[in-house]
Parts: sequence; structure tokens; C-alpha cells
Amino acid sequence: MKEAAIAIIFFNENVLLVKRRDVPVWVLPGGGIDAGETPEIACIREAKEETGLDVTIVRKVGTWLPINKLGSAAFVFECQSVTIPDVLEEQEESAEVAFFALDNLPKTFFFLHRTWLKAALENKPSRVYLMHDLTYWRVIKTLLCHPILCLKYLLS
Repeated sequence: MKEAAIAIIFFNENVLLVKRRDVPVWVLPGGGIDAGETPEIACIREAKEETGLDVTIVRKVGTWLPINKLGSAAFVFECQSVTIPDVLEEQEESAEVAFFALDNLPKTFFFLHRTWLKAALENKPSRVYLMHDLTYWRVIKTLLCHPILCLKYLLS
């Protein structure tokens, strides 16, 4: 699994999320860091690929390190968009792109991304965290609660 760069884009008390094409869950924009890329460059590239927006990095929220073999390092950044269009359009990698009120996030918002969003909202200095939320038990619970979504993920 590749290390990941994640963009958190706020606008008017809302956060930008993308609905994945392969598994219909809402996530923060982001993805794998390519060879030779810095996490910052990967964050900007992934935000563009998944949202269509050109972003700049405001600050680094933190780095999350896995505690098991279920994940890989994630570098999370707060970003801002150069411009916000009136209509957000789906992209090649995303089925939907939309802003959500922070107190009304979709039910299928990925649990690990909730942790990253919460850390960004706390506005503390960047630090290294351990991914305590990504456990084998949590994966089994997710599988039992959402078997079709998990099957789609495994098949993608």
C-alpha cells in the first residue's frame, strides 16, 4: 500500500468531500504518493484529480502512521481552493464532489477520515499520530455492517 496525501478543503463552514467511483463512500480528496513526489505535491495533484480544483496548502495537519499492516502513512493537509466554481463536477476518479456542512456529514463518510477532519478542526500544531482507529476489529465490524461496500472495495 502506498503512502497517502490527503487534502481537507474548507469553504464557508463546509468541507469538500468526494464520493469514490469504486466504492460509494464519501472521503476527503487524496490518494497515493507517486515515486519521487513529496506529500505536498501529491496532495495538490490528488485534489485536482478528484475535485477538479486547484488548491494551495495552508498548513500540515499531521502525519498518521499505521499500528498494523492495514494501512500506510498518511500526510494530511489543510488546503484552500484558488477559486470555487458555482457547480462542482464529478471527475474521472470521483462519482460526486460536494461541500457538506461540518455538522451534517454523510452517513457513509469513511471513519478514518472523520479522525483527520476532527484533528484539522482542532487547529493544533502538526504532529505525528498513530492510526489507532484502523484496527482489525474495526475492519471486521465495517465488513459486518457494510458487506456490499466491502465486497466492492475488495473487487476494485
